[in-house]
Amino acid sequence: MAKLTKRSARTETGLFLLEGPQAVREALTYRPEAIVEIFATPAGWEKHPDIRAKAADADIAVEHVTEYVLNAMADTVTPQGLVAVVRQTPSSVRDVFAGSPRLVAICHEVRDPGNLGTIIRAADASGADAVVLTGHTVDPYNPKVVRATTGSLFHLPVSVGGELPDVLARAQEAGLRVLAADVKGDDLLAARADGVLTEPTAWLFGNEARGLEDDALELADRVLRLPIFGRAESLNLATAASVCLYESAFAQRAAAQG
Repeated sequence: MAKLTKRSARTETGLFLLEGPQAVREALTYRPEAIVEIFATPAGWEKHPDIRAKAADADIAVEHVTEYVLNAMADTVTPQGLVAVVRQTPSSVRDVFAGSPRLVAICHEVRDPGNLGTIIRAADASGADAVVLTGHTVDPYNPKVVRATTGSLFHLPVSVGGELPDVLARAQEAGLRVLAADVKGDDLLAARADGVLTEPTAWLFGNEARGLEDDALELADRVLRLPIFGRAESLNLATAASVCLYESAFAQRAAAQG
């Protein structure tokens, strides 16, 4: 199973690895049907009675292995005694937009695993309905992405493989305004004052180094930038995405409360 740390093996098998008790616990709670098998050291298994109970309830096979074997399987140096093999369960773009979403994060050409994992986590925390990945965005089942989501990968739909023009067209057809986050855009605070953020929104985030190309920006309904009040040159992509998602979440909830 160690080969599942490689994207080619994950693509071929449709499986990926979960490492550590927190990730395994979240999968058992929200997607137990996706878990194929759990590998655990005796000490690791004994330490987590709640995980033992959830695995038994879901009738999931558990294989006890030595710490040496578990470390060989895992991507991390210390997998904390538990590794699970899990089926990938991506959502389709059609399903994402068929459910009348109000807030969606679209990641285009995002390459850093930590950034993508953090954006998925922020989308989950802000109450977004889904995350959609387009272009050559990093594999959401990459071990580093999975760890950075801290379980949020199992909390909301994540769609992969869509073409950006099709995804944005579907978003607009579903009644969402596409807001592209880019330094070339208008001030986000002005858009907030205009009430733009109260509307159903699909936020579009681009590559860490290049941002969004002009052809992508032209497909958006509006391009917005976060103001910089201090001396920082810019914000990390995941940080900027988190702010944008929460700004929409705040505005939408305030409008709903009247």
